[in-house]
Amino acid sequence: MSIELEGAPKPHVAFLSSPGIGHTTPLFELAFRLVTQHNFQVTFLVITNGATLAQTEYLNANPHPDLHILNLPLFDISNLVSDDMTAFVHLCVIAEQSIRTSLPSVLSRINRPKLQAFVIDIFCTGVFEACKPLSIPVYSFFTSSAAFLAFSLYLPVLDKEVKDEVSDLPDPIKVPGCHLIRTRDFMGITKKRNIDEYKWFLHHVTRLTMATGVFVNSWDDLEPVSLKALRHELCFRNMSVYPIGPVLKRGEPEESSRQVIAWLDKQPKESVLFVTLGSGGTLTSEQLTELALGLELSQQRFILVVRKPSDCAFATFFSAGSGTEDPEVYLPKGFLQRTNQVGLVVSSWAPQVAVLSHRATGAFLSHCGWNSIVECVTHGVPMIAWPMYAEQRMNATLLSDEIGVAVKMPVVGDDGETVVVGRKEIERVVRVVFEGGEGRKIRSKARELEVSGLETLSCKGSSYETLARVAESWKKGN
Repeated sequence: MSIELEGAPKPHVAFLSSPGIGHTTPLFELAFRLVTQHNFQVTFLVITNGATLAQTEYLNANPHPDLHILNLPLFDISNLVSDDMTAFVHLCVIAEQSIRTSLPSVLSRINRPKLQAFVIDIFCTGVFEACKPLSIPVYSFFTSSAAFLAFSLYLPVLDKEVKDEVSDLPDPIKVPGCHLIRTRDFMGITKKRNIDEYKWFLHHVTRLTMATGVFVNSWDDLEPVSLKALRHELCFRNMSVYPIGPVLKRGEPEESSRQVIAWLDKQPKESVLFVTLGSGGTLTSEQLTELALGLELSQQRFILVVRKPSDCAFATFFSAGSGTEDPEVYLPKGFLQRTNQVGLVVSSWAPQVAVLSHRATGAFLSHCGWNSIVECVTHGVPMIAWPMYAEQRMNATLLSDEIGVAVKMPVVGDDGETVVVGRKEIERVVRVVFEGGEGRKIRSKARELEVSGLETLSCKGSSYETLARVAESWKKGN
């Protein structure tokens, strides 16, 4: 594909995300920002194996003449993946194979005009080898927190220095310059070194140092301690880290939001609890029942997104946006009838940005995925943290103990195991957020960060200026 423009060509940057709407969204929004604010043209490459309906609809919803979407060819994965393979390994295998088989030929076509940079997410590090012969600088966009970036960069050190499993250490982990990390908050893939998930994750984070720079979806007022450590601690000195957050999803198609927004329009200000667990999160049947009954006991207005229950916490990772089940099938008998005056139940998906930005939304019960956190904080909404998988336990602790915008739901047991939270406890936590002094405190902090997030994206704001400086260096070929 050759991109021809009238007159002098605009500077050209390529992007590639690993499969999954949670990775695709922030990279695409950064690409859109470069196009609309910094006068770039972007080729956004899409790994089609593993692409979800939600991802495809999102990418096609906001066309722009300078943002070109290019689907990488599908390839046969039948001999590469198996039914017993976890979603994370599946993702890594697909990304690696797609880069290896498709990217060299694609690069030869899109590198006209010459690419000023190539931006990838953390699980596409195979791009480094493909771009090296063409002298194309590669940047990583780390789509989680600065705190988790610091932990990830430090993991190779821990892997070498700690003889036993890191997760078995009796004391919390001290990443230089950062807050302590409790081992019970470790994500599952870093708990055992002999599993494929750990090997893949270590492989990619070790290669982060090959990046010319690393973007992170955060800003100083949100994570002052971790960002200071990334700038000044000796072990991170070989990294150029650029905080450019909040990078936000701009919204959903109006037709997909109409029913939910119409219901919210009838509710009092800050009265509704929005309950959704991300694009991939699923609860067990027992936990979904307890959640529903806990909401009923709280007597709080709510929007509840319901998916088919599963024992796998990320069962819909590769099928986000495709659920059509009747939610009543999975809810306690009579629940919809008993709560129809205060609650709205929707199947599989809800327009998250539209709900969080609505005046009636008073709190967000979230799985603590970083995209959801950033969207929530920048709309001034307090949170109930219900971590599910990946780094979400670390995020939940960050939100409650350091940032101060969330109350944690006790879903983690004393030994780090996931436990079923009963209806009475769910009722209690919901009431704390809406009725108690702690709720008022976290609501106040969320509002402070809402203002801060808007300021840092303004013309003289730190995040805007950081991206502007990088964009200018690309234009100059530095």
